[in-house]
Amino acid sequence: MKKTRNYCNHTRIKKNYPLYDTIDAKVVYDIIEYSTNKYPERPVFQIPVPGKDDLFITYRQFADHIEGLGTYILSKGLKNEKIAVIGENSYEWLLAYFAILGSGNTAVPLDRDLPIDDLLYNVKNSECKAVFFSKVYRDVAEKFREQDSGIEMYFPKAEIYDLIAEGRKLMEAGDNSFKAAEVKPDDLAAIVYTSGTTGKSKGVMLTQRNITSNAISACRNIDGEGQGVLALPLHHTFGMVANLLAPLIFGARIYMTTSIRNIQADMVKIGATAAFCVPLMAELIYKKVWATAKEKGKDEILKKGIKISNTLLKLGIDVRRKLFAEVHEALGGNLELFVCGGAPLSEKMAFELTSMGINILNGYGITECSPIVSVNRNFANKIGSVGLVLDCNEVKINNPDENGVGEIYVRGDNVMIGYYNDEAATKEAFDNGWFKTGDLGYFDKDGFLYITGRIKNLIILSNGKNVSAEELEEKILDEISYVEEVIVYDDNDKLAAEIFLDEASEPEAKSKIKKDIKSLNIKLPSYKKIAKTKIRDEAFPKTTSMKIKRNYNRKG
Repeated sequence: MKKTRNYCNHTRIKKNYPLYDTIDAKVVYDIIEYSTNKYPERPVFQIPVPGKDDLFITYRQFADHIEGLGTYILSKGLKNEKIAVIGENSYEWLLAYFAILGSGNTAVPLDRDLPIDDLLYNVKNSECKAVFFSKVYRDVAEKFREQDSGIEMYFPKAEIYDLIAEGRKLMEAGDNSFKAAEVKPDDLAAIVYTSGTTGKSKGVMLTQRNITSNAISACRNIDGEGQGVLALPLHHTFGMVANLLAPLIFGARIYMTTSIRNIQADMVKIGATAAFCVPLMAELIYKKVWATAKEKGKDEILKKGIKISNTLLKLGIDVRRKLFAEVHEALGGNLELFVCGGAPLSEKMAFELTSMGINILNGYGITECSPIVSVNRNFANKIGSVGLVLDCNEVKINNPDENGVGEIYVRGDNVMIGYYNDEAATKEAFDNGWFKTGDLGYFDKDGFLYITGRIKNLIILSNGKNVSAEELEEKILDEISYVEEVIVYDDNDKLAAEIFLDEASEPEAKSKIKKDIKSLNIKLPSYKKIAKTKIRDEAFPKTTSMKIKRNYNRKG
C-alpha cells in the first residue's frame, strides 16, 4: 500500500468541516441563468486582443449571446441533433457549446489535436448534423465535406456574431423558441470521445444531469472564488467542468490564456487567486520558481525556508505568505491554490509548493464520471491522496486485497449512461450498476482515496508478486529530480525503467542515473527493484491530453 511518507505533515483536516452551500440546478443552462441573475454586470471573461486592450464580457452579455445563437440554431431546424464543435479555446467556442446544450441539442466537442481520420470517425459515429469550427480548423471542415461525414451545416467562428444578430432579430420578432426549449435532466448533453492511451476512442454519453451534478458537487467541496486563468482544453470534460462551470457558479472572472506556456504571466496580469490545472501546468510554475531562485543564487535560501515553514506548520504557525513573499509576488500576489487532476501529481512538488503557501488540491476523475469523482478540500487535504468522494457519487473498492487495494467502482448522478452506438462496450463497463474505472486504489481510515495504478498496467511477476508500474514511476520521479519522464515495464520477468532525462537541469544526468536508481533500489523490497534502465533520446509519445502512450512500439 502506498504511503504519504514525509509529506504527511501537510495533512490539513479541519474538524466538522461542512460542505459549502451552492446552487440547485438540474440542467447545464440553469448555471448560466443563475450566474447571470446574481452577477449580471460582473465581468465573466477577460479576453486578450492582440494590439488592443483586453475585451471584457459581462455575465449578462454572455447569456444574451448564447440566447441569440441558440435561437438561430433552432431556426435552422436543428433540434435534438448532434452538433460538433472544433477549435482552439475561445469565447466563440463557449458560445457554440452552451447554445447547443441550451437549445436541447447534443454537443460533440472534438479534440482538435486528433488526426483527421479519428475526427471523421467521431463525427460519423456520433451522427453529427452540423459543426462549428474556427479558422484554424477550416481544412478539417473541408475534409468533413469531402469525406461524406454526414454533416449538413457548417458554421465558421468568423460568422458567429452574424448568426447571433440573426437570432436576436428573430427574438425581437417574437421567436421564443430558445427560452421555451424543454431541456430535461436526463437529456443527452454531450458525447465526449475519449483519447485513452490504448485502443479506439469511445463516445462517452453524458446527460445534462451528469455534467450539472458534477459541477455543483465540486463547488460543495472547494471554495474557488476570485479570478482564474482558463488554460485547460474545453473539449476535455475536466476543462469544461473544473475550469469553467465551477468558476461560473462562483461568479469568477476568467482570463482566456492563449497558451499554457503563458500561464504564469497571465496569473500575474490578473492577480489570479486559484488555478484549475493538470499537473503539467503546476510543474511549469514549480520549475520556474526553482529556476528563478537558482538564477538569483537564492536556491539554498529557498530550501532553508521550506524547512522553517514546515517546522512552524507542525507548531500550528503559518507564516508562509510572509516567508515566501517574493515567490507569491512572482505569481501575482494572490494565488492561494492549485486544483489538479487528469494525471498523477508529484508529491514532492505538491509538498514544496504547499510549504510556500500555494496549496495543491489533487483530485481524481474519469471522462465517464463527468469527470470528477473525488478531490481534496481547502481544509481537508492529504498530499498523496486524491481526496474525498464528491456527494454526487459513491465509490467502492471492488475485491480489495490484503492491503485494501482493488478496482475503483463508481455510481451516481455523474456517471455516464453509456458509450454511443456501442452496447457491448457499455455492458462491459458496468457491474450491477457500478461503473468499473479500471483504476486501482484504496481508502484510508479518514475516507481519503488513493490511486495506485491502472489494472492494465499492473505487472504480475512469475513469483506471484503484483507491482504497480505507476507507483514505481512516481517514486523515480520524486526521488530523482532530473528524470523528466519514465515508464516502468516487465522485461522478461524483470522490472525495467525507460527514462527521458532533463539534461538541461542536470548536465551529468546520463552518468548519474544508474547510481541513483541503485540508491533508490536500496529503499525498495526485492520484488520492486529496477533491474534494467534504458535512456531515451526524446520525450515519450503522448495522447492529446498529454498522457504518455504506454503501448508504443518499444525498441531495443
